[in-house]
Amino acid sequence: MNDPNWIDHALTAARPEAVAALLRYFRDLDIAEEAFQDACLRALKTWPANGPPRNPAAWLIMVGRNAAIDGVRRRAKQVALPDEAAISDLDDTEAHVAEALDSADYRDDVLRLLFICCHPDIPATQQIALALRIVSGLSVKQIARAFLVGEAAMEQRITRAKAKIAQSGVAYGAPGPVERAERLSAVAAMIYLVFNEGYSATGETIAARAPLCDEAIRLARLLLRMFPSEPEIMGLTALLLIQHSRSAARFDADGAIILLEDQDRTRWDRKAIGEGLALIDKAMRHRSPGPYQIQSAIAALHARAPGSAETDWAQIERLYASLEHFQDSPVITLNRAVALAKVDGPAAGLALIAPLEPRLSSYFHFHGVRGAFLMQLGRRAESRAAFDRAIALAGTAAEAAHIRQNIDRMMQEAAK
Repeated sequence: MNDPNWIDHALTAARPEAVAALLRYFRDLDIAEEAFQDACLRALKTWPANGPPRNPAAWLIMVGRNAAIDGVRRRAKQVALPDEAAISDLDDTEAHVAEALDSADYRDDVLRLLFICCHPDIPATQQIALALRIVSGLSVKQIARAFLVGEAAMEQRITRAKAKIAQSGVAYGAPGPVERAERLSAVAAMIYLVFNEGYSATGETIAARAPLCDEAIRLARLLLRMFPSEPEIMGLTALLLIQHSRSAARFDADGAIILLEDQDRTRWDRKAIGEGLALIDKAMRHRSPGPYQIQSAIAALHARAPGSAETDWAQIERLYASLEHFQDSPVITLNRAVALAKVDGPAAGLALIAPLEPRLSSYFHFHGVRGAFLMQLGRRAESRAAFDRAIALAGTAAEAAHIRQNIDRMMQEAAK
């Protein structure tokens, strides 16, 4: 129980609870973060010798709080301090804090921390960076690598987010029922964005960004523990699990993209799929559909099919049509067109995406899908033009290489 791996895991798992509680005590993100770091250093020194505490989060809160109070005293700041009896080590303070963690205080603290990171005045990119730093504990260097920016730029991004929070006068008390309902969707969206940052990684960015998928799933599970009966949070967690289950099959040995229909499904993580499917089934029983549940249902149909030919594309097309009612997005319609083409042919898919061109003229995937439809219809010149446009808009070398494969396939078929 005292090996370094266990200690690292315990510190990572306890971070949201500990930082959230310290934030409630001191109402300052920097002080809360520094207090947690001080507690972690103490843990690394004492846990190997003394053994792990009964409740790591409670221990870290107690030690971090005392360290921060000492720091405040040293700096002689004029702040109200707890009574001496409240911070005395004579009684079993850890037990008291542990009891608080088992009550509603824990959920409200962590939820407040997530709400603060998702403050509506902060841009989405800063929300993600702040959550990864404060809630997940990633270093500035790790976050900077994931977003392909310099450490100084990322440090400024996080500093600006903290300053915006300080200026907003955000309340640090327990969130009320109305605020929970209003902000829960923002927290879920932030987690989804974290996942997509990792899932969209290709080529040289995979090593730096792929771990974001694991972190997003960890945050989704944390949110699900706080809201175990919320069907949309079940749907979000299920979606991330099933999407991430395909990671080992998404790229070949050279880093080239492998389309879903061509992936080796024996390499999919069946344990993650099973967990996701169970969550979807549980969410559906609530009969309160939402965007994440619909997306997870689509992912489930792919996961349950032995192969692309056995996929229920008609049901997937209907689910995308339902999703359009929740989110009027041309990208959703583009995905629906792919499913529709599987059912009614490429001409139907092409007709569905035709009105989307003005809004998606700069979107790589639009021209890739359009080129594929045209290629299936034998309209090779138009298809080649669409593929060339997609290559010009490709964000990575892997995306461009994938389009070139389609062009090579078209030329080979033309030569037969």
